[in-house]
Amino acid sequence: MSRFHHLLVPVDGSPTSDKALEEAIRLARSSGAKVTLLHVMDALSHMTGFESGTRYAKEILPLMRSQGENLLAQAGQKVLAQGLQVECILITEGPGRVFEHVIEHARSNHVDLLVLGSHGRRGISRALMGSDAEQIIRHAPVPVLVVRGDEAPRKTA
Repeated sequence: MSRFHHLLVPVDGSPTSDKALEEAIRLARSSGAKVTLLHVMDALSHMTGFESGTRYAKEILPLMRSQGENLLAQAGQKVLAQGLQVECILITEGPGRVFEHVIEHARSNHVDLLVLGSHGRRGISRALMGSDAEQIIRHAPVPVLVVRGDEAPRKTA
């Protein structure tokens, strides 16, 4: 009997996130686990300060919601196509960073394993960009399987 019954996969539409989803599907197929896809609308990261509050609320936020719904629908279809159980959750509001929402969902929903894509940034790139993946790994209440994205080709001199 498999020890994984419920996998949580944060998705953002990036190639790295897609690789993590593929791995989660593989694991779920072998264990019969349910897959929960989670997308957190990170509204603050899209604020520039140049748009009015009204434009942001009436145009940008609904567009972000629509994109999140489409992303979850597409990812959910990939899971369903494999004959697996899937739940799609879009978090649209609330205080906190993306990693805090992921950790709280894992903690409160009996998740056995978090399957997470990571860019594997290092050095100044990680310091400037931050790393939700790193924070999830540090604070997750369950084991985390990190699926690393393809590395960018190295420049040769």
